[in-house]
Formats: sequence, C-alpha cells, structure tokens
Amino acid sequence: MDLNLNVRGLGQSATLAVNELAAELVRQGRTVFKLGLGQSPFPVPASVVEELRTHAYEKNYLPVRGLRKLRAVVAEYHRERSGVQSSEDDVLVGPGSKELMFILQLVYYGDLVIPTPSWVSYAPQAHIIGRQIHWVTTSRENCLRLMPEDLDRICRSDPSRPRIVILNYPANPTGSTYTGQELKALARVARRYRVVLLSDEIYAELHHRGRHVSISRYYPEGTIVSGGLSKWCGAGGWRLGTFTFPRDLRWLLDAMAVVASETYTSTSAPIQYAAVRAYQGGMELEDYLWQSRRILRSLGNHAWTELHHTGAYVPKPEGAFYLFPDFECFRSRLEARGIRTGVQLCERLLEDTGVAVLPGSAFGRPRDELSMRISYVDFDGARALVGARDVPAEQELDEPFLDAYCPSVMVGIDHIVNWVRL
Repeated sequence: MDLNLNVRGLGQSATLAVNELAAELVRQGRTVFKLGLGQSPFPVPASVVEELRTHAYEKNYLPVRGLRKLRAVVAEYHRERSGVQSSEDDVLVGPGSKELMFILQLVYYGDLVIPTPSWVSYAPQAHIIGRQIHWVTTSRENCLRLMPEDLDRICRSDPSRPRIVILNYPANPTGSTYTGQELKALARVARRYRVVLLSDEIYAELHHRGRHVSISRYYPEGTIVSGGLSKWCGAGGWRLGTFTFPRDLRWLLDAMAVVASETYTSTSAPIQYAAVRAYQGGMELEDYLWQSRRILRSLGNHAWTELHHTGAYVPKPEGAFYLFPDFECFRSRLEARGIRTGVQLCERLLEDTGVAVLPGSAFGRPRDELSMRISYVDFDGARALVGARDVPAEQELDEPFLDAYCPSVMVGIDHIVNWVRL
C-alpha cells in the first residue's frame, strides 16, 4: 500500500482508542470504569439546545470564516475576559478546534514546540504534516508546566527560526494552570523570539475557581486563542471550535480561511446559530458553569487526596477534569508483577480492575515512566447538577455527595489506589 510516509505507522488517537476498547469490554459483560476519554459529563445547557432546535432548518452554507454574528459574540467574549481588543474579523470558526490546529500547522511553516506532557493530538498532527517537533521537558518542581527558562533554552539556539509554541491550560493531562506572573514571564520570552503562541484555552471556563487569565493579555500581538464548545458547554459532539487572532496575524487567518474553503467549506449552520446563544452567556449559563466547577473541584480534590496519600506524585488539579499520577514510588513492586512501562501499567489495571485510563507515554512522557492520565468524568452530569443545586452555595460538596452522584469515579479511584498497593 502506498501510504503517505507521514501517516504510515500512526495509530488511532489514544483517547478515542481507549473509549472504544472500554465499550467493547462492556459489550462482553465487564464492568468498566471509563476514566480514559476526556468528555464533559454535563448536558448542553437547555437554552443552547433550544437554539439548535429553532435553527435546525438552516441548510445553507455559511461563510467559511463563520457566521458573522457568532464571530462578533466570540470577539466580545474575549474582550470582556482578556481585555484584548478584537472584532469579528479576528475570529475564525471551524468544525472543532482540532481541525483549526491542523490547518494552522499546515499553513505556517515553522517548528512545533510543546511541553511534555501535552494533549495527545498536537504531535501527531505535526507528524502528519511533516513539521519538526520539539518536546520541552518539564519538572515535578514546576507541576509539569512549561517554564520561561525552558522555552528560552529551545529558542535561543536558533533565535530567528519560525516556531509555534502551544500552551494549554488548565492543562490536559494534568489539570494544572499558570499564575499571572508565570504567564508574564512566558510572554516576555515569546515576544523576544517572535514566536506564534497558540494558547489552547478550551478548558478556560472550567478553572475550578473561575479565575482563568489568558496569556493574550500579556502577549496580544503574537497569541492566537483557541476555544470551542466541547468542554465548558458539554457539546463535544457538536464539533465547533474558534480561533481568535491578533490583528498582526491577520495574514495567518486569511491563509487558514483559504485552506478551509478547499477542505471543510464551512461549519454546520444550525450549530453556529446555537453557539451564538452559548457565547452570549446570561444567568442560566453562569449558574451552569458555577455548579460544574463546584462539582469538578470537589471531585478532583477528593481523587487527588486519595492518590497523593499513596505516595504517588500527582500535580493538584486547578481546572479541567484530569489527574496525572506517576507511580514511580511503586516501581519495584510493579516490576515484580511484570509491569515496567506506562502502557503495561494501564493494560494490567484495565484487565485486573476494569478501570480504563491512558498511559503517560500517549502524552509525550518517556515509555518507561509509570504515569497515567485519569479523566474523572464518568458520572451523570445532569443528575449531579440537580443534586448540587440542593447543597447551600457556601458548602463544599462532601464525600457522601460524591458517592451518591459520582459513584463510578469514586469506585474507580479506590480500585487504582488499592491495586497499586498490592
């Protein structure tokens, strides 16, 4: 078979593969705790669903850059949250931010710089296109985050080399985020080397305290902000993503729009109309987000505490719905059971306990590192939202609440803790 050499040997996205494997085990009658796929457990807000229903008749192709009204409300959304001046002409809408990331790498001729660990699809996309990938090693001391001195070290070896640097926070797979001072320091390095900074802020609204700060505030001229409906609005399957560009990079938006016109043509019309309602916000959306953060914060803190008490290294989650434990402290015990790599760790865990997670190597970590990504979203989000509204706002959601409304996650975490201690 004459496959493109950049595609030959690539496997299916790890997150989708583990979801399909878990589904197959369920069909075989196994009880599976689905802590692998990072899909929001919460329903799409009712007003947004109603807007989709209202516009289901919309059948015409929309402009390749996106519905003007949607681009306007996305620009306003970023102006209000980041203080960065933008207009509808600075926004590009696509069928998921993943597609937009791919096209960005296609049209911009530069290396891809990503910290490890990072989301599973950044590097494969660069590989498909044939771009050079530079992994930046992170440390436990910095909660596996990209530090300015590390970025400087990569860039100063060839200062004028074109680069795309991806910064994702709150982070998939660790749940960690950055302080304002750290973002300012990273922005200074990015400006020094004139890098294109892609700030993947798909989890911005799921900062557990609602305090996300965009790095575009500090490096407005070189930052593209990536967002969409999948994580904070529960609409992953709707496939709608947005890129908001600085005016200095309008030429890059224009080039991406040309490629979009020859590939996906435009994003689904009914979904774009519904997205207008989502980005307009309002009391219903604010309550939805406040309760969602509250649930994820309580569940993430409980799971982190249980894993931390084993002695494992685990960055404490500050946003999104992920944990990234490293069980190096159990290496001798695990090696005695024939487990020497992250893949073996996750395969045996699934086989022995029914808990499905992903190995750290899928996120760019060394093959022999005994790390895994846990996605704590295997629960009925609609039911949990209803339950949370009955708990006074000043109270944290306690363990009995989590046992009642998030049982699969609670049991799955217990299984992991007990299994590694065997």
